[in-house]
Amino acid sequence: MIRFCPLFSSSSGNSVYIGDREGGILVDVGRSAKQTELMLKNNGIDISCIKGIFLTHEHTDHVNGLNVFAARHNIPVYASSGTILALKNKGTLNTKHIDISISDKDIALAGLNIKPFRTSHDCADGRGYVVTGCDGVTKAAVATDTGYVSPELLQTITGCKLVYIESNHDVAMLRSGPYPYTLQKRILSNIGHLSNDACADTLTALVNKGTTHVVLAHLSRENNTPELAYNTATQTLLDIGALENRDYILKVAEPENHDGIITI
Repeated sequence: MIRFCPLFSSSSGNSVYIGDREGGILVDVGRSAKQTELMLKNNGIDISCIKGIFLTHEHTDHVNGLNVFAARHNIPVYASSGTILALKNKGTLNTKHIDISISDKDIALAGLNIKPFRTSHDCADGRGYVVTGCDGVTKAAVATDTGYVSPELLQTITGCKLVYIESNHDVAMLRSGPYPYTLQKRILSNIGHLSNDACADTLTALVNKGTTHVVLAHLSRENNTPELAYNTATQTLLDIGALENRDYILKVAEPENHDGIITI
């Protein structure tokens, strides 16, 4: 069994709790320590159960509350060596923190197995994570902030029961929206963000291989809507004969979680 709870999901801040009966981890702390503490409390998650903070990368919307939260609760921070160096250079990590550099090897913590994998983003050294529960079988993946899904990334998250995946933008909205061309180009590039269409295409492969729970994450407020992301995913899956609530369950992560914990 895995308890999965997206606390925050947007360009204003991202954070996810993943746990099991022995404890859990946070992936990113993108909102203030106070906001993170309150959201954990509102979802019935005891901070003392959190045994580690795993970072995807160093961008502000993923680490805004990290400095205070990690030091206040004495929780170790796990991240790639590139991410740790970037955060130390910014002053986000310092001697108040316990920082642990990770490679791509599995990490055992809080009864969970955490497998890092590489992402493609304009950051120092990004990672996503596959988390396996205490039963050694049930898996959940966090795959956000990547410009494309490489064959290696797809292979790593295939077979996960739950996949939390970026569905950042609608391409037409982005191209006709307020962002300058240089920013549009960056978002659309292989080191930018996944579009609704790219996300949906990935989901067809995942659902065909046993993924039953999908959470669409990191939606842009300017270049997407929950309805567009949801409809793109469900229609693409329908095209391969996959029916919602029969073959899979799909949710769109809210900027602030009001749906509670997903148990798989």
